[in-house]
Amino acid sequence: MAKPRWLDERQQRAWQGYLHLNQDLTAVLEQQLARDSGLSGADYRVLHPLSEAPGGLLRARDLGSEIGWDRSRLSHHLSRMEKRGLVTREECAEDARGLMVRLTKVGRRAIEEAAPGHVEAVRRYFFDHLSNDEIETMAAGFDRMLDNLRRERL
Repeated sequence: MAKPRWLDERQQRAWQGYLHLNQDLTAVLEQQLARDSGLSGADYRVLHPLSEAPGGLLRARDLGSEIGWDRSRLSHHLSRMEKRGLVTREECAEDARGLMVRLTKVGRRAIEEAAPGHVEAVRRYFFDHLSNDEIETMAAGFDRMLDNLRRERL
């Protein structure tokens, strides 16, 4: 059995910092969204890619892949969003087994009203505390890690 490669003190500090930042930043951003727009972080996560898709329409499986959710989680959340008039689900014209998700007018208005406050909070709590060089370094590191994770999943 291979000997564990324990984290050194510097790596442990960085890892714990990342975990705490992710948890606390997510909580603050979710609170801001709920307070200012009535949307949950999950709602915003679904609405954002739909708002950028041509015609506000995406295949459910592509939407799930984009936001990293499994079919069951996406289906349950879409049901809740559909009841609130934010999205609709339609059969796929090309594939009867496929399902399409469409952003409604209510959903588009919700994301357009929520986005300015959300992006301001992202700036205030994340980007305003970093230099341009730090942002570039983080982006390059994130890209490498994501590429590695995607290769590992294949």
